[in-house]
Amino acid sequence: MTSPIAPFDADYLLDPYAVHRELRDSAPVHRIELPGGAQAWLVTRAADVRQAHSDSRLSIAKSSSRDGYKGFALSPVLDANLLNIDPPDHTRLRRLVSHAFTRQRMQSLQGKIQAETDVLLDRIVDRAQPELIADFAAPLPLTVISDLLGIVSEDRAQFRTWTNTLLAPDPNEPRQAKQAVVNMERFMVDLVATKRATPADDFLSDLITVRDAGDGLTEDELVALAFLIFWAGYQNAVEFIGKAVLALLDNPDQLAALRITAPLVSDAALEELLRYSHANQFAIRRFPTEDITIGGVRIPAGDTVLLGTASANRDPALTPDPDTLDLTRAENPHLSFGNGIHYCLGAPLARLEGRIAIGSLLHRFPRIELAIPREEIRWRSSFREHGLAALPLILGA
Repeated sequence: MTSPIAPFDADYLLDPYAVHRELRDSAPVHRIELPGGAQAWLVTRAADVRQAHSDSRLSIAKSSSRDGYKGFALSPVLDANLLNIDPPDHTRLRRLVSHAFTRQRMQSLQGKIQAETDVLLDRIVDRAQPELIADFAAPLPLTVISDLLGIVSEDRAQFRTWTNTLLAPDPNEPRQAKQAVVNMERFMVDLVATKRATPADDFLSDLITVRDAGDGLTEDELVALAFLIFWAGYQNAVEFIGKAVLALLDNPDQLAALRITAPLVSDAALEELLRYSHANQFAIRRFPTEDITIGGVRIPAGDTVLLGTASANRDPALTPDPDTLDLTRAENPHLSFGNGIHYCLGAPLARLEGRIAIGSLLHRFPRIELAIPREEIRWRSSFREHGLAALPLILGA
């Protein structure tokens, strides 16, 4: 077997799409080395990625890992969420949580999201140089997902601090990340206890009612679900809003075209921004339950498999001229939310937040420019997500 390649260097953190392009052009599957030394198989092409999403032989349960998966880990309780379990437990839990993201609930959230968006934009209107992530892209989904779960406002900033610690851990202070996990679990356990004692009009109270009605939801599963809804609903939206705005600034012709219809953002424009700017580079890792072949490459049972979401979204076989942002693109079968039984439950909320946030920002500020040279933009040091650390802007009429 050939030695694994190590693609995740400093250049990758700046521009992962160039690296994905090179890997995709050279082979459909690569044996790679992850930061930290673990090995995995990277699937690069859209057809293979889409098919693998629906392959029941690819488990997401860490117990299916032959050597014991050593990637991103939480506590045993928080780890037992929908992103780490297979059917039938996955089917049961997904059914219980799915009603959080129905069309009716999304419609009820639309007014709240617009109101919070307007409040945040009001706060930055007179600032000489607002920072999009800290001042807008982060607090908006933080408020929305906290409202959904019933997290009171005074607790939200603390939870954001813990999340940031996990997303960008200090290698010199490993105890900080471990303590953040402990704090987040304790917070969720206490939140569940509070909602059980004093139910409210929020989704977590609804889940507790389901559990107490004897529908098979354990206390640990309840805590893990609450954590996953917060984590995924918050961080993915932060990164998408920031990267979408940057993509528009990088493509002034597309920005000008979108301004004509703002605050409305068409379905085609939104899906193109999701394809082009979604921060997740990979789907949640998989482990074959038997030896399988993907793209003509044999992968042994129990090995770690990464499905290259970002690479698939820029595959010419998926859509023509994929490295060009085209907000009128008619056919856009992107994989930003996955495929199959693990398709992202929060996709309707992500679309709604992105549509309102981007459209409202463009409508409120006819002039939007970078406040720093493009090459000075800072990215978070993660190979999993290509997310902005900050985006200083100049806004004006």
